[in-house]
Parts: sequence; C-alpha cells; structure tokens
Amino acid sequence: MATNSVARRTGNVSVGTSAFAMVVLERPLGRVHEEIDVVTTPSGDAVAMVHCNNGASELSQWAGLFGRFAQVIGADVGQDGVFAALLNEALEGDADGGGLLSFNNLSGEPVADLPDGRPLVVRAPDSSFTLANFMRTQVYAVFSTLSLGMRILDAEDVQVDRLLAHGGLFRTAGPAQRILAAALGAPVAVGETAGEGGPWGMALLASYLGEAGTMSLAHFLDEKVFATASTSVMEPARADVIGFSVYLDRYRKALELQRVAPEAVPAVNR
Repeated sequence: MATNSVARRTGNVSVGTSAFAMVVLERPLGRVHEEIDVVTTPSGDAVAMVHCNNGASELSQWAGLFGRFAQVIGADVGQDGVFAALLNEALEGDADGGGLLSFNNLSGEPVADLPDGRPLVVRAPDSSFTLANFMRTQVYAVFSTLSLGMRILDAEDVQVDRLLAHGGLFRTAGPAQRILAAALGAPVAVGETAGEGGPWGMALLASYLGEAGTMSLAHFLDEKVFATASTSVMEPARADVIGFSVYLDRYRKALELQRVAPEAVPAVNR
C-alpha cells in the first residue's frame, strides 16, 4: 500500500530493522523454496516475499559511532548529516568493495542458512582499507542476503516492471538506491514518501474502504493517491553490477565464517 505495489508485476523493497522484497506474481512459483514466503496483497494476489531478519541496524550502529567521533572533535552534524556523508562516501569506494567483507547479521538469517549471527568486518592484508570501501561494504551487507533471495525469483523467471524502495535508508537521495539497483540488477524507484511505512499504508487501506465498491485497489492507488506523486528511477550501472557480483561471490564463500562465529564469539549477555 505504502509503495503502490499491489498490481501484478510490481514490487517493493523495504529496509529498516529488517529488509524484505515483495513481488506480486503473475503465476504461482514452480516449487516450494524455504527462503521465499508466499503472502498476498490486500486484494488477494499472490506475492513472493524475500524476508531478511537483518537490515540497516548494524549500519546505524556504525553511523552512531562515526557521529560520536564527529561530536568529540567538535563537528556535530546531526544523525541525518552523518548518514548522508557516509552514504555518499560509499559511492567513492571500489565497485567490489576493495576486498573488504562486511556482515550485518545481528541475528540468524534463514535466507543464508545462518541459525545465529555475529556482525563482522573482514579483510585480507592487501585489501584496500579505506573509509569509502568500508562504507560501501556496509551498505552491500544490507542488501547481500536480499540479493541471494531475489536470485531464486530470477531463476523462477518472475518478472517485475516496477520496484519501489522505501525506508529510512532512502531518505538520503541517491547512494542506497544506486547500490540496491546494482545488487538486484534492476531499476529501482524511490518516491517522495520513501520515509513512510506500514502505518501510512494501513491508513491508505482504511481510506480505500469508502471506494471499494466503485474501483479496484490498484486503480484507487494509481488515481487517488499516487497520481501526482514524484519518483526518481535509477538504472543499474554496469560497473556497479559487475562489482557487486564479485563482492557477492566473496560473501558467499565467506559465509562459513558466520556459521562458526557464534561458537567462537559467544554472546556477552549483559
């Protein structure tokens, strides 16, 4: 509702504490996939949902750390300013992250078959350890398991004409949208209501009840709610797509580090 993604071949990506992608299906999936939840739109159309337990929480922790550093040196720029600076810096990094790897898993991640999680930053001695690469891989971490799940839908030949992203991560125009487009290999739109979420969507659904007898839900959203809404669409850049693919191959191989980390680094239980 909040992203006008109720018609078939539309979809959305939401990034907050968790991250998920939802695509309204034209036909049923060919087989059951443990990584994919099948839910429905309010109108009853089937939706394939890739749900990742871990979203932008770890990225927010790093932003908080850098924000505190800014305060310590007398440069109090505020939370939005810190996020904007770090996300824009990420675009200056190498397309493959310079050999760095970041894992944002504060909890288990079923999409990657991880029963538990430990945030990690890993690099080889000859990796390019720069702020730009560090931040780029932190953003990559937010989208990596999402990308793994979406590749399952690609193999099922699921088609999507419009993918709209929302969540606080997209309040800074540009960086996260560009990296998400590379991670999914598809155009990503961000609307002026990108920071709004579920409560607003529920309010829209409630307002539709007065029109339900005269028009479809998709028509109501198109004509009554989003007719004059502006969106920006970003196509995936070839260099970014190639770089993320290289990064994701490294990420997959290094998932074994995540599987053994909880035993090696038990919870502090404060």
